[in-house]
Amino acid sequence: MNFYIQQSIQINQIKISSVTNSSVLQIGSAGIIKPNSYLYNTGGFTGPAPQAQQPGSTVIQAPSVPL
Repeated sequence: MNFYIQQSIQINQIKISSVTNSSVLQIGSAGIIKPNSYLYNTGGFTGPAPQAQQPGSTVIQAPSVPL
């Protein structure tokens, strides 16, 4: 059985203290919120990422696009 709810909500002020990964802010009514998390390799990478630079090491590279 499906229920359809039509609402009109007016929010004058809202304060959100923090937002993290997979956070859900819900205003109004909802039946079930099904969380989805998909991981895609859109860059076609086949190996691990390069190691990160150590803090304090200065490596200056020229931009690949002239500024």
